[in-house]
Amino acid sequence: MFNKILIANRGEIAVRIIRACRNIGVRSVAVYSKEDRESLHVQLADQRICIGEGPARNNYLNMDQIITAALNMGADAIHPGYGFLSENSEFARKCRENGITFIGPDPDVIDRMGNKSQARQTMMEAGVPVIPGTKEPVYDAEIARQRANEIGYPVMIKASSGGGGKGMRAAMNEDEFDHEFNIAQRESANSFGDDTMYLEKLILKPRHVEVQIMADSFGNVVSLGERDCSVQRNHQKLIEESPSPAIDEETRLKMNEAAVLAAKTVGYTNAGTIEFIVDQDGRFYFMEMNTRIQVEHGVTEMVTGTDLVIEQIRVAAGEPLSFSQADIHPAGHAIECRINAEIPSMNFMPSPGRISHLHLPAGNGVRVDTAIYTGYTIPSEYDSMIGKVIVHAPDREAALRKMKSALDEMLILGIETNLDFQYLIIQSPTFAEGKADTGFVETFVKGGHRV
Repeated sequence: MFNKILIANRGEIAVRIIRACRNIGVRSVAVYSKEDRESLHVQLADQRICIGEGPARNNYLNMDQIITAALNMGADAIHPGYGFLSENSEFARKCRENGITFIGPDPDVIDRMGNKSQARQTMMEAGVPVIPGTKEPVYDAEIARQRANEIGYPVMIKASSGGGGKGMRAAMNEDEFDHEFNIAQRESANSFGDDTMYLEKLILKPRHVEVQIMADSFGNVVSLGERDCSVQRNHQKLIEESPSPAIDEETRLKMNEAAVLAAKTVGYTNAGTIEFIVDQDGRFYFMEMNTRIQVEHGVTEMVTGTDLVIEQIRVAAGEPLSFSQADIHPAGHAIECRINAEIPSMNFMPSPGRISHLHLPAGNGVRVDTAIYTGYTIPSEYDSMIGKVIVHAPDREAALRKMKSALDEMLILGIETNLDFQYLIIQSPTFAEGKADTGFVETFVKGGHRV
């Protein structure tokens, strides 16, 4: 086991990892920017070191600065959390070159699955269902238009190196294709330094369902069930739940088997998520793989009784998985609402500032993952997500009631949040009946919250 782990992240995921380290007797090191000097993760870690100030590129995205900090503090491993450098293969290689264990998959696997078009090709060869689309990457709008005509409209234009909804555009017909392709390609080049694109058939009114897997270096791959992430805005998830109300048991079994096959095909190790699109007829297709721990990992922990972050650390230290597939028996229903410091009525504009008062919900089956506290000032330089409320109950109806109660009890003063907006979604008939697709939130907003 490691002696000391440096957490190359901030906010609630940094706090989550520090607590996992404590639970297995491993010392932790927090890195922080000048703006984050009062952050909870800085206060909870065994040691801390400042790595700069200003925007993330100067600190949390500065690979050399983080590696130097790890070496100076004597850390023998780095946990990247999610976002920032978590899926950066160059960073994973730099860790290896400096004798530091990167708590995540092999950098070659990150490359293979991080490139969306290459990942599609790999899954097609493995026999995992894939959305109809281009088999090779495209760079030229004219050639891309020819491929779109072959696939049939509507099509989705995607950046091979994309993520977070960047470099994604829908073309409903040939007339608008060139315009949307050029916009998506420019966005990809600006955001990722890569103008490689690919095309997929656009599945109308899809559900977004992902499968959590854990794999060790001994060839063991275990599926821990699925999460439904269909409630999202601009491709950013807002609510996740498990099990998904969109699929039946037969589909669930096939989807979990496909996820394990996908992970084994690429020789995957550590935590990963296989993301699928489910059409209106219940057919599922591979979309992409996230080669890191997910924001919503707590949903899976609640229904399976596992600790995925501790499992990540143990696997990275060379230990086998502490459970087999036969040990995983998801029970009950879990729902997560992401709490953001933003103003829904002003197009979800970020709302940084000082928290003058905070009350968090609690009780049996209620979990809040957050790094905020009364008196804390949320900086404007980083993501607006400030917490996650997760509930667990015997069934979905009971989980919905528990989530309503938790959101109703939660109080954050001094800043604006999306608490009320999440409450409205939870009690909307469409969501309550388990019928929300990926376009639900857009319809919800346009309808004045009366879906």
